[in-house]
Amino acid sequence: MEPASTPPQSLKVALAQIAPVWLNRDKTLERIAASMRDAGKQGCELIVFGEALLPGYPFWVALTNGSDFDSPVQKALYAHYAQNAIQIEKGDLNGISALARELGMAVYLGTIERAVNRGGHSLYCSLVYIDARGEIQSVHRKLRPTYEERLVWSPGDGNGLRTHPLKAFTAGGLNCWENWMPLPRAALYGMGENLHIAVWPGSDYNTADITRFIARESRSYVLSVSSLLRTADIPKDLPHREAILENAPEVLANGGSCIAGPSGEWVIPPVIGKEGLITCTLDFNKVLEERQNFDVSGHYARPDVTRLSVNRQRQSVLDIQDGE
Repeated sequence: MEPASTPPQSLKVALAQIAPVWLNRDKTLERIAASMRDAGKQGCELIVFGEALLPGYPFWVALTNGSDFDSPVQKALYAHYAQNAIQIEKGDLNGISALARELGMAVYLGTIERAVNRGGHSLYCSLVYIDARGEIQSVHRKLRPTYEERLVWSPGDGNGLRTHPLKAFTAGGLNCWENWMPLPRAALYGMGENLHIAVWPGSDYNTADITRFIARESRSYVLSVSSLLRTADIPKDLPHREAILENAPEVLANGGSCIAGPSGEWVIPPVIGKEGLITCTLDFNKVLEERQNFDVSGHYARPDVTRLSVNRQRQSVLDIQDGE
């Protein structure tokens, strides 16, 4: 099914501010598919989901003494998390790819990945880009997990620092506090990015300042997309659910999804507590207007003075060379 197409210089986007069925991969995939179908009915050409939405952000770490070494509780929750993470090579995203192709819609999806090329047991916070043909074009593993995330997630590599053509736009994305890292941002700017995707676990505390800052720095559109999570979204069969609820607030993630324009002003200010799709049509000409006076990787750059080196090699402990 083809969406109602906007003109080449326009792009209709959907920010999917939804809750997962927390730490349940299959049921969360159903919610993701439902949001994609809703966006398709509205003629959206790109849909973005929050950081680690599939199957959910590891909020339990901060609520259950996650640094308690050799804890049976932490081991059980990690194992459950790993069981519900995705393995792209085994086809866990095939249904989403097929739906993207059916709808003619590109997708940025925050996932937890059990990376096969790293042994298949460690977990990575990965931002996956699927194009409108249903093909996975990049998997960006978060470069540096933040604070308590390091008890669950492994550091990624530069392989996913890539941009993608999307009608008149060039899209790229980063996970959460990576958006505060100047050099990864600069790498994407240098690749021609003018539509920046910033995904978050869910808080206006994160999105309220950085969204407009990146937009003004890069003279690009910035889509910040967050999830929601309430205690009602925690399945009753989750291991150690009562221990998690003992210290959990009723709302663990309040959203805060928003869009800033290339001038740094709000197109849609942070949306708090509301579940569903936030849609908007972006005008590429606004990018060109703002690049007239400042273009961070173009006429305002001095590559003869400062340059950035980017290693996009996918990291692995093995370099296997088989004989005939």
